[in-house]
Amino acid sequence: MDTRQWMSILLSLATALMLFVMYLSYRKRHLQVARTMIFVMLAASCYAFGYAFEILSESLEGVKLSLQFEYLGIPFVSAFWLLLVIQFTGTAARHRKLLVLLLFVIPIATFVLHLTNDWHHLIYIEYVRNAESAIPVYYTVKGPWYSVHAFYNYTILLFGILLFIPMYLRSLPIVRKQIAVLIVGAATPMLFNIAYMFGKVIDFTPFGFAASGVVYAWGIFRFHLLRLTPLAFAKVFDTIRDGVVLLDYEDQIINHNKAAEEVFPELSGTKSFPAQGKDVLSAYPELLQRISASDSQDERFTFQSYQSDRHKHYICSLSFIYDTGVTPIGKMLMFNDVTELMENEAKLREKSQRLSQLNEFKDKLFTVVAHDIRDPIALLVSLTELLGEEPTDADIAHAEVFQEIRRQVSSTFHLVDNLLDWYRSQNGAVSFRPVVWNLQQVVRQALSLAGARANMKQIQMIELVDESLTVNADKEMLDLILRNLLSNAIKFTGIGGRIEIGATMEGGLVHISVRDNGAGIDEETSRLLRQEELFFKKPGFVNEGGEEVRFGLVLTREFLRIHGGSLQFESIPGEGTTFIIALPGSASGRETISSDRTGVRANESYIG
Repeated sequence: MDTRQWMSILLSLATALMLFVMYLSYRKRHLQVARTMIFVMLAASCYAFGYAFEILSESLEGVKLSLQFEYLGIPFVSAFWLLLVIQFTGTAARHRKLLVLLLFVIPIATFVLHLTNDWHHLIYIEYVRNAESAIPVYYTVKGPWYSVHAFYNYTILLFGILLFIPMYLRSLPIVRKQIAVLIVGAATPMLFNIAYMFGKVIDFTPFGFAASGVVYAWGIFRFHLLRLTPLAFAKVFDTIRDGVVLLDYEDQIINHNKAAEEVFPELSGTKSFPAQGKDVLSAYPELLQRISASDSQDERFTFQSYQSDRHKHYICSLSFIYDTGVTPIGKMLMFNDVTELMENEAKLREKSQRLSQLNEFKDKLFTVVAHDIRDPIALLVSLTELLGEEPTDADIAHAEVFQEIRRQVSSTFHLVDNLLDWYRSQNGAVSFRPVVWNLQQVVRQALSLAGARANMKQIQMIELVDESLTVNADKEMLDLILRNLLSNAIKFTGIGGRIEIGATMEGGLVHISVRDNGAGIDEETSRLLRQEELFFKKPGFVNEGGEEVRFGLVLTREFLRIHGGSLQFESIPGEGTTFIIALPGSASGRETISSDRTGVRANESYIG
């Protein structure tokens, strides 16, 4: 087997290798750079495979036919490679279509001129039989356009390498390796072609493309060449909101993103990288000391800077970058701006302090209400009651005014009393100690306390509670509940009216009813009672202490909720109202018969 056959076999193997790289690129065809790599390898394989046939050809016609096949790829290899570089680096993204059009003008012209070379001889002037050697059978005398073609190819190859240099300097290690693979893959055939241009008879450029195929295949498998391009890395790097600064093993700054310039304005003024970190960041000695003192351990720490008349706060992460082994080759600093968070925390602390002060003031205010307002009002209530017991002849003329004053003072006293009780319940000052109580005794005690007010209006108060019925309740809360319900019934029951208190045991709950035959609750009042507002004035009953009614009912509802009970009311305007409360019964309690609860009921609703 002679040399020509060996060379043709090697060129065929090179073609097969480049087709394999095409296949690998095709698997990643969703990436733009992978699609371009397909065309690069396709053009190079046409060159190699056509050259294999040129070496084996014995006739001039066979040589020309082989050259026609070679020129399917020769003019386009370099152009496609530069397009690959443009896509990797993101050059002229807005004018990409126009750039591609200009890039392929000369390659297309070269292809057409070679196709018609026999008419004008601009590519090859003549083909000369090689009498000294068998390889090649014919060598060519180059025409003027061939020089244009060669100059164009070398220019765009050099331009592509120049595009890679700045990106190589500011890229991550994995990206640098990808860029190195692309540069080596382009430089190898270029060096073989330069040797051919300077006197070598045999063109070994196709073998250079075979070497490129090996390099590209290795890059695909070893460095994921077609998975994520340097442009994608750069976009991710630049769009990170956190500031990122990359340093090498000598603590030189090799790259940074735009967000880092907001942290360190000195970076934007640095002309070239890599740059000494101690020079660029000289204004931050504590940070430099932290970076240099690190011992291959990732860490987090706080960092502060003063920018634009404002203190900036950052959480800094220092991470080490390793090669394929365990040797650190650099460091990465990330700065997360937490200035707004810190300022919000300061504002929250300030507001919390103010709220604490307001709470202290509120406690002092209710202390004043309890001691300096409640006691004088209680004294006024006692005095008005004493005066009311023994009226003189002079007082009779002013009896109506006096009675009104007494009602107002009494209403105000109960309102303040309820307000203080409610405040203690909301503030956690009221302790809840449920104990078993005889309900009849508790009700009779409440009736005794309310008897004086009922007698003034000649209201008949009837107790219908079984003596054996017991409840599990807090005594103070239960007294307040009954006091408020009875006070409400007396207030809205006319002279000579009737109030009944009864109780039944149903399913473990004791239902206590307070029924009167007073004015009842109209629709508007019923709606207001179902609301959660703490303050309420019943239309038409302002002088009757509407605030006390509403507040007393609210307090009753809250204390019943603490017991796990409920408050229900039934009312017919003009006929009367029934309030029904539910409290837990005791184990000793048994079902009893209460007052008759038949009759028409309307406006039934639960409060709570």
